[in-house]
Amino acid sequence: MAPQNFSPALPASTVPAPCPMAHPGYGKRSVPDELPPLDDDFALLPLRERYVAAFIERLPEGATMSVKCLAKQIPLYGQQAVGSALTALSVAGHLRRVRSAVGGGDQVRWVFRTYWSRTAHDSEWWANHLAPEPAPASVPEPVRKPAPAPRTESPAPAPAPSPAYLALAGLGRADARLALSAADCTALAPLAERWFARGVDADYLTRAVTAGLPARVDSPVGFLRHRLNDKIPPALPTAPTPPPAGAPARRVMMECTECGTPGRPEALPHGLCQPCHQPRTATDAPADPPAERDISAHVAGLRGLLAGGR
Repeated sequence: MAPQNFSPALPASTVPAPCPMAHPGYGKRSVPDELPPLDDDFALLPLRERYVAAFIERLPEGATMSVKCLAKQIPLYGQQAVGSALTALSVAGHLRRVRSAVGGGDQVRWVFRTYWSRTAHDSEWWANHLAPEPAPASVPEPVRKPAPAPRTESPAPAPAPSPAYLALAGLGRADARLALSAADCTALAPLAERWFARGVDADYLTRAVTAGLPARVDSPVGFLRHRLNDKIPPALPTAPTPPPAGAPARRVMMECTECGTPGRPEALPHGLCQPCHQPRTATDAPADPPAERDISAHVAGLRGLLAGGR
């Protein structure tokens, strides 16, 4: 049997036309805290979800994300299959659907967006990312002043390294098995910054990633990438910062990926409402096939005949 191709890449013969763009403010929205793209992205997903995820990943910002539109663009699956795949991608942590109130007074309208992340995140991360934030207050445009006459100036000094970069650079001094190059520190800095965003300092990070090291570390950058992902501390809840006086609040409401029911992020774990989380009941299970019932009756009849013949 020929080996199956499980690559998420779209076959050249089935690459659809570009997906239409949504109205401004709608459609696909990417999120921060994503890891660099890899060839095995979505490798742990089933084949259908891997195919749909690879297609969504290629869509530009603001592309239409309705099930009907995606089903037209994806030739292998219909609307029901695409809808089920989006639900599975929401549970896997790649996708959330939200509705945001824009405008003010009598001109408020709801804008529907689909937030997409190539890197899977848990429900706590999504709740923090989609928490309401104060909308920026309108500031009058400053008066432009004439530019000063050009003159020769010394080049600006290079920006100071971030605390995350410095913490990674110091790991080699704590343990020579974790010595990193400058390029390695730059590549891992976004992962370390997630630790600092959760309230830890450089000493905590150093102790956490150097504890229980193996006798030999062949690839310090790969080993640390794994540990920075797997051992990240939990995010502690913080009191919301009240918006400044007179500043309108940005109203964001998540909705169930499967049925569209709106709710707060903490009420929709994995992007699904409670009814959509309910497992199938015994009454939903299909009845025994007629063929099996006929065989049982036939065997019972044969037993009766044998008993009567004794």
